[in-house]
Amino acid sequence: MENDNRHIVLKTNDLEIGYTSKKSIKTITKDVNITLEKGAFICLLGQNGIGKSTLLRTLTKVQPQINGDVFINDENLNSISQNELSKKISLVLTERLPESNLTVLEIIALGRQPYTNWIGKLTEVDIKKIESAITSTNIKHLKHLKHYELSDGQLQKVLIARALAQDTDIIILDEPTAHLDVQHTMETFQLLKNLTEIHHKTILISTHEINLAIETSDTLLLMTNEGLFTGKPLDLIENGDIKNLFTSNTIEFNNSKKRFVLKN
Repeated sequence: MENDNRHIVLKTNDLEIGYTSKKSIKTITKDVNITLEKGAFICLLGQNGIGKSTLLRTLTKVQPQINGDVFINDENLNSISQNELSKKISLVLTERLPESNLTVLEIIALGRQPYTNWIGKLTEVDIKKIESAITSTNIKHLKHLKHYELSDGQLQKVLIARALAQDTDIIILDEPTAHLDVQHTMETFQLLKNLTEIHHKTILISTHEINLAIETSDTLLLMTNEGLFTGKPLDLIENGDIKNLFTSNTIEFNNSKKRFVLKN
């Protein structure tokens, strides 16, 4: 029996995503029906060009949906102002920061902009949120450095700290480990998993790290040419849905190893 006491922070209803212009509509995928629970770690998987970033941009109102609805805590996304949305969802992208002399502390403080508005004056509450974010991401030793002095792995932690300081129920990250080595990739996954457990954040990431996603996520979203499949990692392995991620003559999913392997 389904647990009716689940706290659903984001859900979609027959969502259709893609691109529109004056002359045409290009649909990426449709009939997307997902529910994200509070405190869950969700990984979005799919081959390059399948539409993962398009889905994340649609869920965060960066681009409009073609059809269907997105609800944040039962409120329709289209009825939420940008400022109010920034108090509900924080977004971490892979782009490098623009040139500036901002310190780590100043970057993380930018996460409080939805609450300070244009005045920019930090209250005692703001300062506590910033300090908590720095502690939770274990970057106290970095806070006075300029952002251009950081490694890619350190910068990713700073951007996660900024999102944490923003104090939203939902944190969405697009390919957070794209430029990281194995060590920092694994550390980032562990950090995000810890934030769901300690701070009860709902964290959704797109990633190509299939093995780590299977190992750490509570829910997987699989974008395939046949549509979007969602469920617990082991369920998607057992019912064969995860095999649909790739159609290849060279690799296949090995159920016992719980990973894609080269075909013999």
